[in-house]
Amino acid sequence: MSKYELIEELNQDGYLFTADVVNAGISKSWLAQYVKDKGYERVAHGIYISPETWPDELFILNRSYPNIIFAGETALYLHLLVDREYSNITVCAPSNFSGQRLREKGIIIHREREALYDLGKTQVETNYGHLVNAYSMERTICDMVKNRKIYDVQTYQTALKEFFRKRNVDYSKLLEYATALNVKEDIEKYIEVMI
Repeated sequence: MSKYELIEELNQDGYLFTADVVNAGISKSWLAQYVKDKGYERVAHGIYISPETWPDELFILNRSYPNIIFAGETALYLHLLVDREYSNITVCAPSNFSGQRLREKGIIIHREREALYDLGKTQVETNYGHLVNAYSMERTICDMVKNRKIYDVQTYQTALKEFFRKRNVDYSKLLEYATALNVKEDIEKYIEVMI
């Protein structure tokens, strides 16, 4: 099998990742020639897409920064809890994460202490069908209630209504996260009213 055929096999839905190519024992110079010959575009450090592929902004960002977890309005959007796209991408990162490059791109970064960082972390599918790190619906709702002042009224109310309409809500997880994030009383009130 030729190096081009090997690279072709590493193509993931129109995406090529330098790390995958190098791990397969193919040099970066072969990758560079392949990218040039096939008209791939570099969309981020070590990430290339084919000419017929639509860039998935959230997938590219998550592949570039695997430690980030989509949160806030971005997570609400990924979970289909709001009816419009996020205005800014919001992510959570460990407390020791610098994030300067992300801030320069206009991305909102919340640093979370270690005890809460992984709480409710899951994989969610983007509109393009790629899996990305995001907080679960339950964690996202608890975060929203905790930080209600940063949300406009329409987004807040829509998200709550959509959340409590869903059949796959895990109420024990919701209360667990609410307790950890110190919003248990508020969440219990919403449960009483909405169910």
